[in-house]
Parts: sequence; C-alpha cells; structure tokens
Amino acid sequence: MNRNALRRVDLNLLVVFETLMFEKNLTHAAEKLFLGQPAVSAALARLRQLFDDPLLVRNGRKLEPTARALAILKELQPALDTISCAVSRAREFNPATNRDTFRIGLSDDVEFGLFPSLLKLIREEAPSVVLVVRRVNFLLMSTMLASGEISVGVSYTTELPANAKRKRLRDLRVKVLRGDDRPGALTLDEFCARPHALVSFSGDLTGNLDNDLAKLGRTRNVVLAVPQFSGLRSILAGTEMLASVPDYAAAALIEGTGLRADDPPFPIQTSELSMVWSSVTDHDPAEHWLRRKIAEHMTTP
Repeated sequence: MNRNALRRVDLNLLVVFETLMFEKNLTHAAEKLFLGQPAVSAALARLRQLFDDPLLVRNGRKLEPTARALAILKELQPALDTISCAVSRAREFNPATNRDTFRIGLSDDVEFGLFPSLLKLIREEAPSVVLVVRRVNFLLMSTMLASGEISVGVSYTTELPANAKRKRLRDLRVKVLRGDDRPGALTLDEFCARPHALVSFSGDLTGNLDNDLAKLGRTRNVVLAVPQFSGLRSILAGTEMLASVPDYAAAALIEGTGLRADDPPFPIQTSELSMVWSSVTDHDPAEHWLRRKIAEHMTTP
C-alpha cells in the first residue's frame, strides 16, 4: 500500500483494533474506548473488510484472535507507538491550566502510604487535571501497561513488557506493626510465636519475608490475610497480632493511633519500589511532568 492509499484508512479503526486484541470482548473494549458497543461492532466489521480476515472469532464467551490478527498486531503496535510519540511531542503541558486525565497504577501499600501527600502536591500545581488510580501489583503491571489501562505504575515489579521503562524509587524496608503495650523490642522467638496478619492481594499466606525466615530455619504463624493495608489499624489495636509492612505504610498506619512500628528481629533481603511506564509516553510532556512529580515525592527522603 502506498502513502496515498493510507488516506482511505481511518486511524481510529486501528486504535479500536488494538483495544479489541487486548480486551477480546466487545463490551469491555467499548468501555475502554468510551464508545457504545454498536459503534465497536461496526468498527470491527470495517476492520474485517479492511484486512480481509475475521480477525476475532468466538470461542465460547470470548473472542479469540486469528493468526492473521496476531501478525497484524505485531506489526501495528510499533507504528502506533511511533505515531503517539510524534503527536505527544507536538503539544505543550502547562500544569496550571491543562485538563489532562492521568491513569496511574498503584500497589495498595503505595496508595495508602505515599499517594495522599502526592495527590495534595499535584492538586496544588495542577488543579484541573483528573487522576484515575487503578490497583496493580507485580502480577498485573505488565498487562495493564500493555493494554493502556495505565500509563505509569508504582509497585514492586518483576517481569515487564519489552517496551516498558523502569526507574527505581526506593528500597522497600520492612517494619513490624504491633498494637500491644509490652515494653522492649521483639525477639525472634516472640516474632515467630505470635499471630500474624498478612496483606495479600491474591490471598496467599506467605510472602518474601517467609523466605528470609526459612534461611534461619524458622516460620511465622500467619492467622489472617486481608486485601488492604487500611484495615490493619483496627485489626491490630490492643491485640497480640503482628503485621510486617513497608516503612512508608507503617508511618501512615501508626499516625494518630496506639500502634507502633519496630524493626524486624532478623535480617530481611531488601526489594525495590519502582516506577514503570510505557515507552509510548516517554516523551509526552504531561506524562513526563507526572513521572517527575512521582519520582520527586516517592524516592527515599
């Protein structure tokens, strides 16, 4: 196809195609694109005519991409990334007046411990922007970045998409929360014997800390797993229960309460809190401003 022929191609169709390939569901794609489902169905019909291929075929309740659709997506994504970068470079961002919408992924500990003061800073500098916060963790980060559900995420991370960029923000140092009034620091024996509450997105009853205990031939007594950090305030108060959390979450949890935060009574391998973003938004002035604010605020003091 020559360049003149490209004039007959609606770029919006290609954006719909990419979204459908990730969502594999007309309703979900419509919600993501802020369109009605009939409009997405019509776009899919036009795409099938454009590429002379079914593209997505029904398999039970899901739509599965054809081999041709997967090949098109592989070629199309880098081109859309390049177009997006070129367009973003052409605009300016003034935080005092712009009305951009930012989609940020935050792990629960970051949302609870670091986001409130970041939000205050952003609202002071950019009062007209809109923030949409999505819950992420190391399991969800790659998918949500690749699908465009978020443009930047802050969490402990592992594997990332090939076009993702990462910046280390700070070490994840552990504090042990307690709501009892016993004097003195925790011993290792006491730490292992007392009941523990664990914040777990997936419902697992173990974490990285248990690997460090295992090196000492020890285990802890986990009796409760909860999905969010905010509940620990009332759960731990006046009990023997302990909870091991990142230091910034501990600082937020003990503020204005009777809880206290101790250092763990054994060495813990330090992991990292990272900011991750797609290379598609690397040169976008608005996204660059947002990442700078996150880095300034969430790096180790």
